[in-house]
Amino acid sequence: MWSKLSSIIIKSRVWLLLITVLFTAFMGYQAKKIEITYDFIKVVPDDDPDLIYFKEFQKTFGEDGNILAIGLKNDKLYEYETFAKYQQLAKDLSKVEGVTGVIALPELMNFQKDTVNKKFAISPVFTKTVNSQAELDSLLKTAEGVKVYENLLFNKKTGATLLAVTIDKDFLNSAKRTVVANNILNLTEKFSEESSIKMHYAGLPYVRAIMVSKVKDELNLFLGLAVLVTCIFLFIFFRSFFAVFFTFLVILITVLWTLGFIVVLGYKITLLTGMLPALIIIISIPNCIYMFNKYHQEFRKHGNKIKAISRIIEKVGFLTFMTNINTAVGFFVLLFTDISIIREFGMVAGIVSVATFIITLIVIPSLLLFLPEPSKKQLKHLDFKLFRQINQFLEGLVMNKRKWVYIGTVAVLAVSVWGINKINAVSYMVDDLPEDSHVKSDLGFFEQNFKGVMPLEIVVDLGKKNGIKSISNLQKLEELETFLKEQEYVSPPLSVLNVVKGAVQAFYNGDPEQYRLPTNREAPFITKYLGKKSEENTLKSFVDSTGQFVRFTCKVADIGTTNMNILIKDKIQKKADEIFADKHFETHITGTTLLFLKGNEYLINDLKDSLIMAFILISLMMAFIFTDIRMIIISLIPNIVPMIITAGIMGIFDITLKPSTALIFSIAFGISIDSTIHYLSKFKQELKNLKGNVYAAVIKSLEETGVSMIYTSMVLFGGFVIFSFSQFGGTIALGVLTSLTLFFAMLTNLILLPALLITFVSPNQKKEMKGFKIIKNLRAKRLQKKADKAENDEETKQAV
Repeated sequence: MWSKLSSIIIKSRVWLLLITVLFTAFMGYQAKKIEITYDFIKVVPDDDPDLIYFKEFQKTFGEDGNILAIGLKNDKLYEYETFAKYQQLAKDLSKVEGVTGVIALPELMNFQKDTVNKKFAISPVFTKTVNSQAELDSLLKTAEGVKVYENLLFNKKTGATLLAVTIDKDFLNSAKRTVVANNILNLTEKFSEESSIKMHYAGLPYVRAIMVSKVKDELNLFLGLAVLVTCIFLFIFFRSFFAVFFTFLVILITVLWTLGFIVVLGYKITLLTGMLPALIIIISIPNCIYMFNKYHQEFRKHGNKIKAISRIIEKVGFLTFMTNINTAVGFFVLLFTDISIIREFGMVAGIVSVATFIITLIVIPSLLLFLPEPSKKQLKHLDFKLFRQINQFLEGLVMNKRKWVYIGTVAVLAVSVWGINKINAVSYMVDDLPEDSHVKSDLGFFEQNFKGVMPLEIVVDLGKKNGIKSISNLQKLEELETFLKEQEYVSPPLSVLNVVKGAVQAFYNGDPEQYRLPTNREAPFITKYLGKKSEENTLKSFVDSTGQFVRFTCKVADIGTTNMNILIKDKIQKKADEIFADKHFETHITGTTLLFLKGNEYLINDLKDSLIMAFILISLMMAFIFTDIRMIIISLIPNIVPMIITAGIMGIFDITLKPSTALIFSIAFGISIDSTIHYLSKFKQELKNLKGNVYAAVIKSLEETGVSMIYTSMVLFGGFVIFSFSQFGGTIALGVLTSLTLFFAMLTNLILLPALLITFVSPNQKKEMKGFKIIKNLRAKRLQKKADKAENDEETKQAV
């Protein structure tokens, strides 16, 4: 089969290259349409009960994560000239396209009792531009008495105030969100420059806009770094411009296909898929290295270029196919998760892993046919002295120090298992950003002054229509409100109680002492003043149209998944169940924050399942190549050990288990097994040639494939290290830990794997060792004879 394929590629190279160019042009055209998204909710399966409930909540009450919060803390704000500018800022923000509302101190609304019409009127506290300090001081005192917004819009203790901008959901969930966010920031930064007051930003719209911008920047950064690193390594190894150029060509085609497939499949760039182009570059490089290395080896043997090219397709083609399929399997198993962004990542990565094999198999051999024969300088890397010394050192370990290899492996595994027990699974809403990021420092400002900005919603089902009109029900709701106000990491909730208490205060002419629930006697009068129309307009954000479902809107601090779970499940939910113990009542905690928690749990659990599935599928593929059960087990051990070591490092150095770090193991396992396949395939071939002598086959295979394994491992290590230049903590961890895993995999494949083969495959070790020494001495004599001849030829040449 591979011989026929070799003939087809050589004869039809022009047509195959033309088809590749046309398809690449099509994919490049598609890539121009690519879009970037950043959506927390996409990590939760569509059939999750909490997500289904959240969508119903949105239909009833609207969005919960559509507020961009802007914080200020400076006494200068309360000087009338600066405050006038602040008033103008609030008005300008309300005119920005995509902004549906602005809540700020200058826009503060207050209930006023209209005794003539027997109703409450809602009017602004600051009715006009403030023109004097005395006028401002008077109005600020009035605003202070509006208890509805106490500790929500301003904090009397710290002097901080908050400006909340609500954004239309249609803008929020499209590419326009970045434009809206930038327009808002332009206005606020202009005010900041004119007033010398620092602005602090938070809220999901802001975080999402920042994330999208950074993902876009890093997509270009990683592409550039991946190309640079791989080209440098290739030039050092092969000392050939054409080897670098052809590999760069393969890289370019692969990147365009990757971006094109993302668009064709209807996906968008996320934090995960944003890494794909660079990741696929790194994965595709070993194909090129193995092909160039085999081409040079074959050419040096017989000096026939066509035969050498034919051999790389025949001999490396199958191995490359199997390694790429194994890598693809490592990605395709992600399709079995319930999380859309993981499925998208797995689908594109899996397809392109297979496509990379096709690209390499067509492009490299076809273009080599148009080049002159490789020069002696280009073949020098085959005799690289350093790698010969490394091979000799490894040979010594495998032949004479196997006991110490096993002892060292067990010792490292013991320490790693101890480290694994220390791993914590925790993540934060913005923990991917660096500690010195202004986003994190701004988030700290809101947590210090307003207990946080992450949205959390509590919905109470009062059990019957118009249940909100019952004073006893309002008292139960107040009990929950009081509990929430006592929580360290929860802001005072905003609910129907704020409106009702504000109405009572207004009924008593704005007396702050009367900010409370009405008594049974007062209730009819308060209700009469509210009126049906006023009630509908004022309460619709907090109570549904039936008067049965009541909403509490809270903001929480970003305290991490572990503490957030304790807060929500062990404290808030438990207290709510206690207050509303009657069977007619029911409470639900929902919101973007809750779904983020669930999304992380799903991600980690699904990635664990995917790793197990990848392990099973790759084991079956190894069984297809090597029918001996011993060989299958031996092939898996060198790839499991590095993952255990990496997991141990995570525990020892307190690197938390989160989606980005959990992804490491699936990627590393799918890639590291490639070296195992190359080595064992060569071993199987040499074992047959050497009539079953395991010792000789092990060392011969090490000499033949060891250099390529080191080349590819160095490129992969350097390739994944580029992700450490990311601004996202998760991406940095992914790059560094994957690099370490692949480095450990190189060592285990070069040392542990050959040692295991000798120990468990060799039937008569003493006899084989004796035979191997004879072969080794004969080979040494041949090499010495060849070296002496070369030296004599050189002396003769100099003499002439």
